[in-house]
Amino acid sequence: MAQFDVLVIGDANPDLLLRGDVRPRFGQAEQLLTAADLVLGGSAAITASGCARLGLRTALFAAVGDDTFGALVRAQLAELGVTLLAADGRGAPTGLTVVLSEPDDRGMLTLPGTISALRPGDITDELLHRAGHVHVASLYLQPALAAGLAGVFRRARAAGITTSLDTNWDPSEKWESLAEILEHTDVFLPNAAELRAITRIDDPDEAAAALVAAGTTVVMKDGARGARAWWPGGGCAAPGRDVDVVDTTGAGDSFNAGFLAARLSGAEMTEAVAWAAAAGSLSTRAAGGTAAQAHRAELTP
Repeated sequence: MAQFDVLVIGDANPDLLLRGDVRPRFGQAEQLLTAADLVLGGSAAITASGCARLGLRTALFAAVGDDTFGALVRAQLAELGVTLLAADGRGAPTGLTVVLSEPDDRGMLTLPGTISALRPGDITDELLHRAGHVHVASLYLQPALAAGLAGVFRRARAAGITTSLDTNWDPSEKWESLAEILEHTDVFLPNAAELRAITRIDDPDEAAAALVAAGTTVVMKDGARGARAWWPGGGCAAPGRDVDVVDTTGAGDSFNAGFLAARLSGAEMTEAVAWAAAAGSLSTRAAGGTAAQAHRAELTP
C-alpha cells in the first residue's frame, strides 16, 4: 500500500489577501482597505489542505524557503494535516502572492521565489511510488517543471499511478508543453476560461471533446454554475451550492480536492463532480483558500 493517497506537487506560499478599495491608483494616492489577511496560499498547498480535510492521506512536494514566510507555510501545513516533503528551493526566498480581491473578480501580484524552483528531476521514481495518485498545480508558474512534466506523468502511468493536472492560467498565454503532458494525464481540471484559451474553441462541449479524444478526462470549473465533466463515452454536470460568498480565492483548488477525495475513495464520476462543485462553493464562505474548506460530512447526503 502507498504511504499517501495523494501526492500534490507545486506551489506553497503565503497569500496576502486584501479587500476593499483594492484597485491601485498611483500618484501617491492612499487607499483604505476593509480587510487584510495573511493566509496559506498556492494552488498546490490549498488543494493539499482540502484533500487532507476530506480524509485523504496527503503529502505536498513543494519548495519552501528558510525564512519568515517559509516558517508560516510549514506551520499552517502541519496544522492542516498535510505532510510537507520539502524540495530544493535553490536558495530562493519563499514566494508570495498579493491578492486584490473584489466581489466578482480579483487581481494577483506574485513573487515567484521558491514557487519556480521545482525541476522534473526532483520528482524521482521513489517519490512517485509513495502515493497512489499524483496531482500537479500551477504549472505555468513553474516553467522548468512544465518542460519535463510529460516525462514525469509518463513514468507515473507506467507505474500504475494515476495523475491529474490543474495548470491555472498561463501568464504568457502560450500554453507550452501542454498537449504532450495531457497525453499522459488521467484528469485535467481547467476552468472555463482556461479550457477556451488552451483549445482556442469557444464552445465548451467542442473544446472538451477535442481533449477527451486525445485521451484525458476533463472536469471543468464553471463558476457559480458548478461543474461540468466529459470522459470517453460520457459526461455530466453538477450545480454549485448557494452560499454567501466572502472570498473566491482558492475555490478552484478546493474544487480539485473535492473531486480527488471522491474519486480516490471509489466514487463514480457523477458523484465526484458533485463533490467538486460543492467543495468549490463552500470554500468561498471565508477569506483565503483554506479557512472554510469543506469537511466530508458537508459533501455527502
